[in-house]
Amino acid sequence: QVQLVESGGGLVQAGESLRLSCTASGRTDNLYGMGWFRQAPGKEREFVGTVHWNRGIDSYADSAKGRFTVYRDTPHNVVYLESNNPKPEDTAVYYCAATEYRTGWATGRNYDYWGQGIQVTVSS
Repeated sequence: QVQLVESGGGLVQAGESLRLSCTASGRTDNLYGMGWFRQAPGKEREFVGTVHWNRGIDSYADSAKGRFTVYRDTPHNVVYLESNNPKPEDTAVYYCAATEYRTGWATGRNYDYWGQGIQVTVSS
C-alpha cells in the first residue's frame, strides 16, 4: 500500500506562484508514475500532469502545458505541482495519485492510490 498526502493549497492571487506537494509513503518501490488531477465545482475530474517516478519524464494535459510543471524529489518521495501564473479558472480540488501501471497515466482509473485532495482557490 502507498499513502499520499497533499499540502500547499489554499488561497492564492492570480499570477502568484503556486506549489503543491505530495508526499508518498509505504511501498513506493513498485510505483511507475505520479499524477496530478483536479476537480472544479460542478465539473468532472480532469488530468493535469504526470511524472515518471524514476526517470523524471513529465507530460501534461494540453490545457496545462506551459502553465504547470510536475517534478519529483525521489529520495524524499515527494512530487510537486507548480504554476507560476495561476488563474481563477484553476480553482479546484487538486489530487495527487500514484500508479503501478506503465502506461495510461492521463486516465484516472489507471491510478492505484489517491491522496485526499487539497483545495486551491485562485482569486482575481
